[in-house]
Amino acid sequence: MTRPLEALAKGAAPILARPLAPSELAGFSNYLNLLVKWQKVHRIVGSADPMWIVEHLFLDSLLFLTLLPPSLRTLVDLGSGAGLPGLPIKIVSRELEITLVESRRRRAAFLSSAVRELQLERAHVVEGRIENLLGELEGRFEGVVMRCAGDVGELIPLAARLVESHGVVVAAGPPRPKPLALGEWVTVPGVKPGTTRRFAIYRRP
Repeated sequence: MTRPLEALAKGAAPILARPLAPSELAGFSNYLNLLVKWQKVHRIVGSADPMWIVEHLFLDSLLFLTLLPPSLRTLVDLGSGAGLPGLPIKIVSRELEITLVESRRRRAAFLSSAVRELQLERAHVVEGRIENLLGELEGRFEGVVMRCAGDVGELIPLAARLVESHGVVVAAGPPRPKPLALGEWVTVPGVKPGTTRRFAIYRRP
């Protein structure tokens, strides 16, 4: 597992503008082992290949940090799935309070297991659909992230209801963006040199 972790350390440094701490690298190593273990039985991500997971999931998740304010204290990850992008963000932002929302029971069970095994404090798992959770979660967060939660254009208005005044919503976008009723498309440097990654971003007044 040494080579994927070396690739992670090399790829994370320019995104974070600092090297990964040993404790962070250990956290990613434990998370990677857990994903590979669950993937063999439950198929919760696209591949069990550690290098693929590092490049397409871990490093891609860290790109969200290039658009989130550094002062962020509370974050919700909608449609978290296997914990992406929420868990990689939490691993490198230990003081951040994060809520992982996932409607599928098996993936919610994985998230609870990951939070427990990675010994993540101030990390919560909520099982359910966002449409049914608005009353509980509305206006509670400074930021919302979404990586593969569904149609971005439809979800941003829902996600916007979860953030407090001056909060931000960041969603990973498709290769060909559609017009947005709320927010705008932005591009940031991608994981590989010379590539870019597209995100939708909405800042609540």
